[in-house]
Amino acid sequence: VDLETARDGKPLRHPDRPKARYRPLAALRHFRELLKDKENTAEVFRIYDALPSGQFIPRVRALTLSPYGEALRASEPFLPSILDDHDALRKMPKGSVAHAYCDFMEREGLTAAGMVEATKAREDANYFDDGVNWYIERLRDFHDILHIVTGYGRDILGEQCIFAYMYHQRPSPGHLYLAWIGALMVRAQALRSRAPIIGALREARRNGKGCPRIVEQPIQELFALPLEEVRARFNTPAPHVYHKVMDIFREEGIDPHAFLAKQED
Repeated sequence: VDLETARDGKPLRHPDRPKARYRPLAALRHFRELLKDKENTAEVFRIYDALPSGQFIPRVRALTLSPYGEALRASEPFLPSILDDHDALRKMPKGSVAHAYCDFMEREGLTAAGMVEATKAREDANYFDDGVNWYIERLRDFHDILHIVTGYGRDILGEQCIFAYMYHQRPSPGHLYLAWIGALMVRAQALRSRAPIIGALREARRNGKGCPRIVEQPIQELFALPLEEVRARFNTPAPHVYHKVMDIFREEGIDPHAFLAKQED
């Protein structure tokens, strides 16, 4: 087989990697599983698999086969080992992305290794040592960094806003599917609330349009920079509508973390 390969021999796409198929009913099934446990990250990736984008492989090719992408892969072959070394990250300047990341992960009780473990079963069944896999793993490992850069929380609406924001980072129909169906679910359960829930989602998508692809940035350089400088560099303003929703929810006595539990009941 005539494979496209990087200069070190890494294939762009392994010959045994199955061709992506559009399966909307499978996406719905996996979303129902996600409703039972919003921490079940594997279901998110299964939704992406079921709703593939025709732009994905060209974007992977443009990065992984370029001299810049090859240098990035050589310096950062596996991000979790960098992300979970909080002692090293804490040595970076105060106010940097590194400190904000450590604060966030420690406050939420999260680890990058935990994200890897959460997706292990799915990845073991679909693992191919190629450029596509490297790119997908970076997308996975950048998820929590996006919470910090964008300012969205880990409540259900915050997660949907991340999906909407990410659409222009990785233009997968799965992102819009997750964003809209999740936000509409919140809207349906908070029907009497005056909070602009759909407005928050639209704001997230607008904010994502002007941002360069974060997954393609060298993470160690990114972590050393002040958080506000990174937000300015990525054209990512504060999510004012989302914060307004959170303020209104507090006034109305609505717990933004409780929506999935209510849905399951």
